[in-house]
Amino acid sequence: MTDTLSLSKLHLNPQSERRIRKGHLWIYSNEVDTKRSPLNSYAVGEQVIVCSSKGQELGVATLNPHALICGRIFSRNCNKRLGLPFFKQRIKQALQLREAYFNEPSYRLVFGDSDFLPGVIADRFGDYLVVQIASAAMEEHKDALLQAFQNVVQPLGIILQNDHSARALENLPSYVETLGEVPEELTLVENGVKFVVPAQGGQKTGWFYDHRLNRAQLQAWVKDKTVLDVFSYVGGWGVQAAVAGASKVTCVDVSEQALNYVERNAELNGCDDRMEAIEGKAIDVLKMLVEEGEKFDVVVLDPPAFIKRKKDQKAGEAAYRHINELAIRLLQSGGLLVSGSCSMHLGADTLQDIVRAASAHLDRDCQLVYSGGQGPDHPVHPSIAETSYLKAQFYRVLTR
Repeated sequence: MTDTLSLSKLHLNPQSERRIRKGHLWIYSNEVDTKRSPLNSYAVGEQVIVCSSKGQELGVATLNPHALICGRIFSRNCNKRLGLPFFKQRIKQALQLREAYFNEPSYRLVFGDSDFLPGVIADRFGDYLVVQIASAAMEEHKDALLQAFQNVVQPLGIILQNDHSARALENLPSYVETLGEVPEELTLVENGVKFVVPAQGGQKTGWFYDHRLNRAQLQAWVKDKTVLDVFSYVGGWGVQAAVAGASKVTCVDVSEQALNYVERNAELNGCDDRMEAIEGKAIDVLKMLVEEGEKFDVVVLDPPAFIKRKKDQKAGEAAYRHINELAIRLLQSGGLLVSGSCSMHLGADTLQDIVRAASAHLDRDCQLVYSGGQGPDHPVHPSIAETSYLKAQFYRVLTR
């Protein structure tokens, strides 16, 4: 058994441990007893034993003394340490969940805090992994982490996609690194539909697995319907709608590369004769379609996060309202609006109120017929509300 005295201790203020005892994994800098545990005495990425104000050991965490969230607990067992055995255990646990639910090796394999690996994201594309590291502690133990992925999953190649903005919070360098032989394109299967995505240069890890169940739900609504897929990226919603029998699908995205992949994926699934693409900013294209008098049976809105920080709340909600109004203007009476949000700061009830208000403003009635979230490969930590971030609400919109 590892000696817990080998790590420094981090003492919390009185009452501050309540949230930790209830299961939360984050420690804020104002919760630390800085007289007993001056934050400037710790190194970035250091592992510490977290203690209550009375000295009871609550878990082991990694530290970033310069951040608002200065500590992240990675185990309640104070004898655990970051290293190959620990990473293998966590990755095996994560893999068991995914293999129990998914038939194809296409999923988010590791989802950070929810899989008790804070600062680590990993998406699986068959024999290949795309891994993102967002914490100094995990970066310091990168070799052991990657070795654990190799031992447990045995991928042919791994892309370290470490060029994302979250790394700046820990003063980590931006880089992309490839281990093993990785092709220029990765393949995946979602809801029985095949896709190819760029191995590098796409959005995030190359694909958004989180909406998988919501895209499956859409398939029941689209047979013989016209569909507008806004913020389409490589066609996750649109191509699946076409495969499910939509009569025509129009994909809208600002990226020429993304729309080239829409065409590729449509051809791959034999539905390219029913698909078209419009390149441009979503707001501009939606306004143009409204002016042209276009109407659709289904409009899908899957925008990026309009509310990334609390201070963006007011402007972000206004942006969601504006884009939902434009979408509703393009719907036939009785049409279906799919309103999505990946902003963790936007609650499902607030999105519902935004769509209701947008519909009322246009003299329409709406019915919420389905409300979904993220799939089981994006598990929610029950004590960390922020891990439940995804919304997909389906509305039937009627003319009064």
